[in-house]
Amino acid sequence: MLCPHCGHGESKVIDSRDSKSGTRRRRECSMCSLRYTTYEQVQSSVIAIVKRDGRREDFNKEKLMYSLKLACTKRPLPTGTLDKIVSDVESTIFKRGRSEINTKILGEMIIHKLKEVDRVAYIRYASVYKDFPDLETFKIELESAIIDDNQENTRNNLQPTLFEFKNKDNK
Repeated sequence: MLCPHCGHGESKVIDSRDSKSGTRRRRECSMCSLRYTTYEQVQSSVIAIVKRDGRREDFNKEKLMYSLKLACTKRPLPTGTLDKIVSDVESTIFKRGRSEINTKILGEMIIHKLKEVDRVAYIRYASVYKDFPDLETFKIELESAIIDDNQENTRNNLQPTLFEFKNKDNK
């Protein structure tokens, strides 16, 4: 473990605490005496993501979090929502018990979660993930999200609609 301040490779553990998500360790650098915290998690197995072109890449939850943050930029989401989505998707992947998962399956899991949380973030993520070939295809997806959103809002009025529908008379 390298010290974040001076980069020295030796440290001593001052305190160690276990939790269900991993182990938290307080360390002290033997060179500069700076104290810092490290978090350790058990990784039971490595999951490979099979890309569209056949390449394989290790599952990276930081990469997933980055893409979710982009989709949810400037959206009024409760704190911890993205962390919950990432942990839910990660646990679902591990529960499958396979060493590989296709990007299509992974993307559909994420889209499903985003659709429940925020429709705008869902459309943003879907526009990149689904790589719409033309504007018409994107428009169809957007209209389906609007219809779903309107049906959801009639059930519980928690989130405003994506767009307001106006007839020809109200413009």
